[in-house]
Amino acid sequence: MIQLHEVKNKKELKSFVTFPFSLYQDSKYWVPPIISDEVATLSADKNPAFLHADARFFLAYKNNEIVGRVAAIVNWTEINEQKVKKMRFGWFDTIDDIEVSKALLNQVAEIGKEHNLEYVEGPVGFSNLDKNGALTEGFDHIGTMATWYNHSYYIDHFNQLGFETEKEYIESKFSFINLPIERFVRANDIILKRFKLTAGSFTKTKEVEPHLDSMFDLFNRSYSKLSSFVPISDAQRDYFKKKFINFINPEYIKFVFDEHEKMVAFAIVLPSFSEALQETKGKLFPFGFLKLLKAKKTSKTALFYLIGIEPHYQNKGLTAVIFNEFHKSFTKYGVETCIRLPELADNLASHQIWKDFDTHIIKRRKTFKKVL
Repeated sequence: MIQLHEVKNKKELKSFVTFPFSLYQDSKYWVPPIISDEVATLSADKNPAFLHADARFFLAYKNNEIVGRVAAIVNWTEINEQKVKKMRFGWFDTIDDIEVSKALLNQVAEIGKEHNLEYVEGPVGFSNLDKNGALTEGFDHIGTMATWYNHSYYIDHFNQLGFETEKEYIESKFSFINLPIERFVRANDIILKRFKLTAGSFTKTKEVEPHLDSMFDLFNRSYSKLSSFVPISDAQRDYFKKKFINFINPEYIKFVFDEHEKMVAFAIVLPSFSEALQETKGKLFPFGFLKLLKAKKTSKTALFYLIGIEPHYQNKGLTAVIFNEFHKSFTKYGVETCIRLPELADNLASHQIWKDFDTHIIKRRKTFKKVL
């Protein structure tokens, strides 16, 4: 018999966070989160997403052992301002037992019905900067710190329980070594001159920080038309600054400014921390922090996390400026492989950015929807 228990304290929240460590203990592809960061993300007193959202966390037990978990999320900005009557679920993990998935997802549905919502969708987080989507292809590729990993049977469970595909995301890979840099150098010079632009590259975090608010403003503008978009609040941007700034090499952040020094494009790349995170087993101390610091400086794989371009400048070649700058940094750090983190499969504007790259899809993931 499956029993559900709602998380009520920090000890139980830690059990919620660490359940996947046992579920994936034999997987060489699962990448663990940093436990302390994950607990903070799910804590109302730490994560400002809770200013505009409610979340409840449930653990499923069978024979007195944890066999599943789920987060039930109500984003009030999405519901009240955007008029999207969605019940969200995320942080979904389960053993291969359809009854466990059924119990967890029925609980989410009940909460949705209590709030008179129209449908449930997941796996998703609080916003666009959280992880989302269940892996449907690419189970034999190592995960990243920015994505969820899952067993293939999750998809069978969703289908059996009446869920249908809502959104699809793709992740792609390309070789930096084979990048057609000559083309970008030529285009870079032409575009900078034609539109009176300047490229911004930095070597120190303190040089980047004054531009971060402008970057988040541009993020909201450039992603606002996507069907899944929920704006990032001022409190959330401050939270994400603190959360990610130590993981980002300042030379992996690129900005483009117009003649009035207004930001018109940005790109953020993360070094791959996957192997280092597997070694740390979710703990920063005593030596986890040092492993991550080493990966930050020596990783040969770069993850393209976010790219935003002012709508007026889209399709005008600004990506040539961005990649010309990245070529300098990647050459310095010996980067060999680049990964495009999840992008909506129907985001044609984003795919145009990569049309000159020899990319190939390595993973697909989906969110699943069920009418309440």
